[in-house]
Amino acid sequence: MDEASAEVRKEHVNSNLEAKMQMLMPEPQIFVERTLALIKPDVVDKEEEIEDLILRSGFLIVQKRKLQLSPEQCSNFYADQYGKVFFPNLTAYMSSGPLVAMVLARHCAVSYWKELLGPSNSIRARRTHPHSLRAIYGTDDLRNALHGSLSISSAEREIQFMFPEVILEPIPAGQRARDYLNLYVKPTLLAGLTALCKEKPADPMAWLADWLIEHNPNKPRLQHQITEEEHQG
Repeated sequence: MDEASAEVRKEHVNSNLEAKMQMLMPEPQIFVERTLALIKPDVVDKEEEIEDLILRSGFLIVQKRKLQLSPEQCSNFYADQYGKVFFPNLTAYMSSGPLVAMVLARHCAVSYWKELLGPSNSIRARRTHPHSLRAIYGTDDLRNALHGSLSISSAEREIQFMFPEVILEPIPAGQRARDYLNLYVKPTLLAGLTALCKEKPADPMAWLADWLIEHNPNKPRLQHQITEEEHQG
């Protein structure tokens, strides 16, 4: 086989390998939500324990702060509950001591956090959802240990209330996410995975990480390299 034929065969093998890698790489799906979590005043001493459970449940804690709300601030936060019989007791309870506010992020954060919390009444939670956080840490219907946003829209409002300095920029999702990854990530990543399949290193993750760093198209170029290339040109 002459050199030209070998080169053609090599290109054919490479194109077949890249085609297979394309088939193995599904279209990127990024759906990240944010929700507000509150550790209420009577269980603040369990903060580290609760945070560990949150992280082990697949959430990322994006923002966190400890604060104490005034009764007026509590009234504003729970404005949708105004006029209900329990409202005075709720605002008194929530302003009785410091609480921990957290912004949690993950796929379907709102629904997953509500599922992890369990029913709002801790007594009922212990009967129907004994492994839920409110069953474990809560006392009753009022002192139920933790808060979670009911919907995406309420999460945005509540996060803005607890973290007024945070700018809630939308996280790319759907077609915007696919366009971004296809333009800036997928070409280099696909080439790296193709090279990985050819090389079959003992530690594929470390090898791929090194390869991506070495072939990063956005890697800064040293000034002396630019100068040498200009001289050669």
